[in-house]
Amino acid sequence: MLRALMYILPLALTIYAFIDCLNTPEDEVKHLPKVVWVIIILLFWIVGPIVWFAAGKMRHAPAGGRTPSPFSTGYRNHRHEWVAPDDNPEFLKSLREENKKDESLLKDWEADLRRREEELKRRERGEDTGTEG
Repeated sequence: MLRALMYILPLALTIYAFIDCLNTPEDEVKHLPKVVWVIIILLFWIVGPIVWFAAGKMRHAPAGGRTPSPFSTGYRNHRHEWVAPDDNPEFLKSLREENKKDESLLKDWEADLRRREEELKRRERGEDTGTEG
């Protein structure tokens, strides 16, 4: 049983590190490209995963306000702040732009309808006067 544990534990660590490396966004990988880290983890199956966890990945949220990936270690303790649509300026701006487009379209339709009604009235007057006289 102890012999099996000596092989299963490093194998589980390698598999976990491999999946963690694949799921880590490229901008959170440190020192080497992601592909090189994958090769290191797979070739050096005891030391590679340990080095990956120690030096290969950022352990804090990157600058620029982007939240860490769901598979990074600090994510579970990190609260993602949700902004309601009423408080989101980008969403409100998009609504205003859509509203302006819709109003413009509606004005065009109304103008077209008025023009058609006037044309129809002119035809009716022209046909009525032409048949009576």
